[in-house]
Amino acid sequence: MTLDRTTLVGTAPPTAARRQHSVIPGFGLTLGLTLLWLSLIVLIPLAALFVKTAELSLEQIAAILTAQRTLNALKISFGLSLAAAAINLVFGAVIVWALVRYDFPGRRILDGLIDIPFALPTAVAGIALTTLYAENGWIGSLLAPLGIKVAFTPLGILVALVFIGLPFVVRTVQPVLEDLDHELEEAAATLGAGRWTTIRRVVLPAVLPAFLTGFALAFARAVGEYGSVIFIAGNLPNISEIAPLLIVIRLEEFRYADATTIAATMLVASFILLFIINGLQRWSQSRTGRTA
Repeated sequence: MTLDRTTLVGTAPPTAARRQHSVIPGFGLTLGLTLLWLSLIVLIPLAALFVKTAELSLEQIAAILTAQRTLNALKISFGLSLAAAAINLVFGAVIVWALVRYDFPGRRILDGLIDIPFALPTAVAGIALTTLYAENGWIGSLLAPLGIKVAFTPLGILVALVFIGLPFVVRTVQPVLEDLDHELEEAAATLGAGRWTTIRRVVLPAVLPAFLTGFALAFARAVGEYGSVIFIAGNLPNISEIAPLLIVIRLEEFRYADATTIAATMLVASFILLFIINGLQRWSQSRTGRTA
């Protein structure tokens, strides 16, 4: 009796077949290392933050969060972060469109400049922006006669947050727009669609999930920004003081309960906003059938 390869494979035990078709060798080991690393780096520190906050009573937590200085710091951080992410969404789209759809001298240089906020230390960025936008700076001196003061005001915070958040939008949307088939736009034009109709019906549905992802990343980055902001903000309580700075101040004052409560509140609020944005992204993907 002769047995060929097909007969041997067909009579193999189910467990052997599953072992043979394992996609990732050593899955149990890699999964264990992944969970261990995430626990040490992310889960345990966050759990410690909530455990420390849980030691306080609800009245104490409410008193800390309803303090005028805390409310103003949270309002400045989240409000200006949302505004900066929205600005980056608009101008990031313009930059991506120019980089992807047009070929012009210096295009690669401009493309490389987008990544500067990634590599530049945040303190250096803050000092550079303060020098430029101070009343005697190159840009600030031009805005001063118009009555516009940027450095040491909430407007300066917005400028810093836009600076550090722009690459997240550009680098998220750029590969999606590059992969978009030009034939779809040509077909729309052939059928009589105008430019704005093509953008609204063809281009925008394809890149919308990427836009939402870039917006979420820019917002999350801006909420936790510290180094580039404290130099240009002025750090005036109730005026230009961000929540991360208030946390540091409370730690320096040995008011650890206040610091952990504010930090936990920022974390929960950030998670809620990110869940909302991710829900919008999934809704968009379900409508378009595309993923970012």
